[in-house]
Amino acid sequence: MAYDFSSLSHNEFEDLARDLIGREIDKRFEAFAEGPDDAMDGRHALADGDIVLQAKHYYRSGFSALKSKMKNERAAIDGLAPTRYILVTSASLTPNNKTVLAEIVGPALQTPGDIFGPGDLNALLRKYPEVEKAHQKLWAQSTPVLKSVIKEAFEEALAKPGPVPPVLANLLPTAQGPAPGAAVEPAKRDTIFLLKASPIDDEFALWLAPKLEAEGYRVFADILTLQPGDKWRRQVNQALQYRAVKVLLVWRDATLADQHLQDDLDIALEVAKEIDDPRFIIPLRLEQGKKVKGLGDAMPVDFVRGWGEGVDGLLDALQRQKIPRSGSPAVIDPNWEIFRRRGAVPLINQAERLTSNWLRAAEAPDVIRYYESIGAIDSRLLDRAVEQFKYPCTLQSAGFITFADQTEVDMAFASAGRFRMKHEVPLLDFVNKGFPKLGIERQVASNLVIAMIKKAWFAFCREKGFVEYHYSNAIGFHASAAQVRTGQRIPWGRQGDQRSSMLRNVAKGHIWQFGVTAMPYFWPFWHLKLKARVLFSVDNNTPAGLDIEDAKKLHRLRRSVCKGWRNKQWHGRMLAFLELLSGESPNIRLTLARDAELVIDAAPMLFTSPVSTALPDVLDAEEEEADISTLGRPENDDEADA
Repeated sequence: MAYDFSSLSHNEFEDLARDLIGREIDKRFEAFAEGPDDAMDGRHALADGDIVLQAKHYYRSGFSALKSKMKNERAAIDGLAPTRYILVTSASLTPNNKTVLAEIVGPALQTPGDIFGPGDLNALLRKYPEVEKAHQKLWAQSTPVLKSVIKEAFEEALAKPGPVPPVLANLLPTAQGPAPGAAVEPAKRDTIFLLKASPIDDEFALWLAPKLEAEGYRVFADILTLQPGDKWRRQVNQALQYRAVKVLLVWRDATLADQHLQDDLDIALEVAKEIDDPRFIIPLRLEQGKKVKGLGDAMPVDFVRGWGEGVDGLLDALQRQKIPRSGSPAVIDPNWEIFRRRGAVPLINQAERLTSNWLRAAEAPDVIRYYESIGAIDSRLLDRAVEQFKYPCTLQSAGFITFADQTEVDMAFASAGRFRMKHEVPLLDFVNKGFPKLGIERQVASNLVIAMIKKAWFAFCREKGFVEYHYSNAIGFHASAAQVRTGQRIPWGRQGDQRSSMLRNVAKGHIWQFGVTAMPYFWPFWHLKLKARVLFSVDNNTPAGLDIEDAKKLHRLRRSVCKGWRNKQWHGRMLAFLELLSGESPNIRLTLARDAELVIDAAPMLFTSPVSTALPDVLDAEEEEADISTLGRPENDDEADA
């Protein structure tokens, strides 16, 4: 709307002029009281002079009266000597009118562009609508402005809906409440909806959803709104109606008892009828339970036997039903991880004792020795003597490195030649610094000693009668049938409550044998780090069973039989193994030479954590073997692997 400014008084026009020109040149003008203006209705003070604004409301008088008035004010303008003079008027002006006014005003007017007529003012009002709204008498008769003001007032008065989470907003229909006759493009059904109850199914949802997204599927669950209540119930239902290509229903009694899930399920059943898809809802059975009302005899995906097996079946079903998935690289929504962290186990500001898998070295030899040959030697005989030497020994240059003394060396290596001890090096210096005289760097020296300790460990375990198995990158030793009967419990925990755990038993037609791999470390102190191992043999009704040579089958058995073992079960078996390993002694003595031993504590090191968690500790001695796969022989021999 173009204003002629007739509704404004002289003072109101001056206020409007100051506001508009101030916004345009980004300056604030001073306002003065009513009365003689001395050729100045507004002023902005500068260090080198003032910017002066003058407003002439000559809507009815016209250009002639304005020209006459400006001639009378020329002297006052020159007296102000402003750095810039701006004239604003409501009188209609032509380009020639502005030129005439510029000559009258004189040098204070820098350019005719500093003369603003009605057309210029209307252009500024369109540019700065907030100035227009601020001058109520200006737009009192303007219908568009009135509508805008009334609309804003209603929006402020009405309750504003909260912002919908972006992950949900992206699923809502693009056109809601279209105008009559408007064409609305149907929403694309490309999203798998996971119907679950909160919070009992949150763990399963956080496990399953990222795996589906990794396969290229688009997945949504109410957990993504990060709200446990009903805040987004209407929007979730709307997205379910328009965007769901399949609905995955978590099937267990506690889930089906949730009223919100029942409401969502009713909507899903209606959608299934509308799109004529009898397999629209895919039940995911997490436990045996009641039938789902409305699904009849729908075949569920079985997650009872294992989540890993269940997701394989689900992916196969989705592929066979040709559910659309992204062809571009998979993108996993970060909100799954964000929610998982929000539900992380809370910490308690209370110290907690933790049992490690480290066995600390209590004693070690003081020195390590280098022997050099005297005269001619037969290298083949030397190699054989080193190989047959009962203690750790390694060839180096023209001799060998060992912990043995001179007498022991003379007896063991007499067939290969004569040798004398040339260097006796402190063991710690050798490990930490190497031995430059022999060209042995620190890392090489450290590796040599580690290899010698491992050789002593192997000899110790073999002497005790443990079963030896060569894994891809290490050697493990397992409880043998000669040491432990199948199903026999080994007591441990003498310093506290006595407990017991099994080291050998039968599960799924196979005998499992618990064992360990030991690796020496020097940092932050000397210790052996133990890694738990489980070896299997076919149960052929003999104590030891039939060995399995297929490494892949052994791997499958470890994944299936041991998946139900909890941390306390692994912990108990480790301590029982150490009891079997050390016997009545509190130490494990690894022989490095006749008079040199590495003494290892048989009890694992205890560490203190400065904080603990809120997790309950409910396992007792009887629950140590609660997993049915580790108790006795399976009733159904058909469970045995082929």
